[in-house]
Amino acid sequence: VQELADEIEVGIQGGLSGRPLLSVPHLVSDEASCYYQGYTLAEMSVHQTRKYFKSKYGYIVDNPEVGPTLANAYWKCGNSLPFLQIVEDLTGKELCGKAWVDSLKKDLDVHLADEKKEYDEIIEKCATEKEDGNIDLQMTVKFVDGDEVIADSSKSGLLGACKEFECFVAARTASA
Repeated sequence: VQELADEIEVGIQGGLSGRPLLSVPHLVSDEASCYYQGYTLAEMSVHQTRKYFKSKYGYIVDNPEVGPTLANAYWKCGNSLPFLQIVEDLTGKELCGKAWVDSLKKDLDVHLADEKKEYDEIIEKCATEKEDGNIDLQMTVKFVDGDEVIADSSKSGLLGACKEFECFVAARTASA
């Protein structure tokens, strides 16, 4: 088993390292374990929050209620409230892993079909909306590659800047 692991590590990163490729750093350095706990709690809260919004509104993407709700419930208080309290205040439930575990238990084909259905619904919804070509986010968006400013929404509008960036990416990938 060790020989196979070494062979895979050499194949992936070109040589053996001081710590095996697939090891978890906090096993070597216990002060890092708090980061993993934080990531786990964050992932749990993401799934619980998504479930809350989907239950309440039916959808999340392009939902005008989601941004202000998140701003008021999660971001406005900053660090003045404990993390577990803000999740419970928004969702009405103590933080738990149920929503995350439920998503992991979902059959892949069912999951893909559900995601495709949601995607098609939002595409259909967007197709019926009238667009005037002017999106004002009350901010400037710049697409930058190193020192090169590719596009600037203050000069060409947001959609114009997005189109310029799209052309930049297409040209770069075509030449690669």
